[in-house]
Amino acid sequence: MSVRFELNGEPCGFAGDPLTPLVDILRRERFLTGTKAVCREGFCGACTVHVDGEARMSCLLPIASVAGRRVLTIEGLAPPGAPHPLQVAFEAADVVQCGMCFPGMVMSLSAAFRDRAPESRAEVKAAMTGNICRCTGYERIVDAVLAGLAAERASATESGDV
Repeated sequence: MSVRFELNGEPCGFAGDPLTPLVDILRRERFLTGTKAVCREGFCGACTVHVDGEARMSCLLPIASVAGRRVLTIEGLAPPGAPHPLQVAFEAADVVQCGMCFPGMVMSLSAAFRDRAPESRAEVKAAMTGNICRCTGYERIVDAVLAGLAAERASATESGDV
């Protein structure tokens, strides 16, 4: 079976088993290794990508399920040399240790707060549901998200982009 979809803004195709998990296509055939294949059961969130703008766990998505849809990976989230505000915030707060969860968290949080900054810690924690970090704990990540997205929002407001 042949499947056509959009990957990071470019046309993409796959010919093979339609039940092949999307994460395997991304990593093995497209060399987009920011998407991590860790638990392969949808529990850890390390494989999170956007499908038509929604955060989805790519280990649970057969490639046939993305036919005709837009897939965005961590590599396509921001242009080269201009990291996403969440990536900047995570780096500035030094919240990343092993890096295994980082791309999935950024993808989940960027989908949740695409159009607005979070209003509370509880809201950030709810958006992180399904993403596991075994190194840092979550409080520093929540702090970074709140600070980073608030700063981005203030900057956008000053420039009139909001």
